[in-house]
Amino acid sequence: MNLHAPTPFQLAALKVLVLALCLVPAALLAHGWFAGTLGANPIETLQRGTGEWTLNMLLVTLAVTPLRRLTGLHWLQRLRRMLGLVAFAWACAHLANWAWLDLWFDWGAIAADILKRPYVTVGFAAFVLLLPLAATSNAFAIRRLGGRRWQALHRSVYAIAILGVVHYWWLVKADVLKPLIYALVLAALLGVRAWWRELERRRQIAAGAPQFKGKVIRILR
Repeated sequence: MNLHAPTPFQLAALKVLVLALCLVPAALLAHGWFAGTLGANPIETLQRGTGEWTLNMLLVTLAVTPLRRLTGLHWLQRLRRMLGLVAFAWACAHLANWAWLDLWFDWGAIAADILKRPYVTVGFAAFVLLLPLAATSNAFAIRRLGGRRWQALHRSVYAIAILGVVHYWWLVKADVLKPLIYALVLAALLGVRAWWRELERRRQIAAGAPQFKGKVIRILR
């Protein structure tokens, strides 16, 4: 396969392969649930597993653009929407596990958790912000919204990822090693974006400096 320019068939096959790999952790969790190998508290194991894989897929999605820019493999961007939808699917599984297996759809208890427990409040806010991104992850929505508005909407994924890490950090309280790793990876992904924007800003200023200088000279004259 030509990695720099895969054919439509090759790209479709690659998407199927990536999707299959993304579903492996779900299959393992499901097998563990039915086989009774998820430990003494299988509901908590499912809750942690679905939550961690939500964060994993969010970070993988955010890593696509830096990887594309660093490698020059521009077709990687074609995987981004699919990866984002996989992250949303994991978030739905995480929410369903909490609302169903943990609280048995006790809406009073669910509302109380959201209002009284800060880590639940933050996690639920992240899920709500994910909803419009999932709903607009299609070609029709891009045409309807227009490229710029669609991109502006989907930049909220940065805030969602931050909220997800905060949710995890506040949940574990003492053992913060894993949340710290997620926080460092997220900081690196956001930091490289901020650096590229700063470089672009400086480039635009440098490109516009001669023209601006000429206008100043004419005004002074």
